[in-house]
Amino acid sequence: MKMVVEKAKGEGKKIVFTNGCFDILHQGHARYLSEAKKLGDYLIVGVNSDRSIKNIKGNNRPFMTEEARAELLAALCFVDGVVIFPEDDPLAIIKYLQPHVLVKGADWAEDKIIGAEFIKKTGGEVKRIPLIPNISTSDIIRRIIDLNSAENS
Repeated sequence: MKMVVEKAKGEGKKIVFTNGCFDILHQGHARYLSEAKKLGDYLIVGVNSDRSIKNIKGNNRPFMTEEARAELLAALCFVDGVVIFPEDDPLAIIKYLQPHVLVKGADWAEDKIIGAEFIKKTGGEVKRIPLIPNISTSDIIRRIIDLNSAENS
């Protein structure tokens, strides 16, 4: 991925990076990534590894393997590259790729965005994108559990 990013930078392209678990890809993810792509020329999506999601969200997650999540993201027309990172946070991959723009959802305060300080020091930008209310993987999981419970009552 580093060589691809360096080539794109050499061509004057603006590199955008975002990251997340993307477990159970949904409409909110699609809109978020579409908006992220508009902030530059080349969108790279960092995907938490299965192990890091277990560390962050617990042993019952993820529902989809890291390979499946990466494949689905790579199939989206506005995603130019996908990288799976093994750490619990994306700081190492952000420092390695050095994107021009770091993007997170507006639910993150800018001073809490991992990598924001590094990106600003290197002359980059940090952008926050509004999320669609009530559309998240956790909400979807909750609705499935509620439906299943109601059907089994």
